[in-house]
Amino acid sequence: MIKLMIADDHALLRTGLKKIICSETDMEVTCEARNAEDVLILLRKNKVSIIILDINMPGRSGLDLLYDLKTMYPGISVLILSINSEEQFARRCLEAGASGYMNKDIEPDEFISAIRKIAQGHKYFSDRFMEILLEEVENRRTGKMPHEALSAREFEVMRLIANGAKYREIAEAMSISEKTISTYRNRILTKLNLKNTDQIKEYARRNELV
Repeated sequence: MIKLMIADDHALLRTGLKKIICSETDMEVTCEARNAEDVLILLRKNKVSIIILDINMPGRSGLDLLYDLKTMYPGISVLILSINSEEQFARRCLEAGASGYMNKDIEPDEFISAIRKIAQGHKYFSDRFMEILLEEVENRRTGKMPHEALSAREFEVMRLIANGAKYREIAEAMSISEKTISTYRNRILTKLNLKNTDQIKEYARRNELV
């Protein structure tokens, strides 16, 4: 039996995913989480083999949570389900340890196929994403985008700043101090060759990172 957790802040979506999954005789949704905190609490009480994880949850993001999951629960596979395009986040999710990435407009049959593939120890990424990886190889050969030099935490701080979040809100969401956020901001400015927060916002919008 493939035991799954669904982590998404939208109850209607969780219900729909659960209905699709539970229509399969060898799959079971053992628990549902609304945010990153719920995920960690439920993992202490429930055994799951795969987590269906949304990137954009209130508070701490799914991408940030993914790093902790791969450290604390390396035996659990994570399938990212998101409204964000693969061009924006799939590579970072892969680097963070995700076993798969798909958009929320995926067809139910493909969704189930992805779960089965991951349960067998494989990874699931679309053909389009594989094309993106090949494009990135070519980009590295000729020169890469400045934001690709950011660490995972720096990238997440950049996104939150670009979305208008205040230092206090970012610090609470990422469970780090406001001083650390300020340090990350300065590193972002340096690596992207920018001067202020407004330029960070403009850079993120221009490169479709938010």
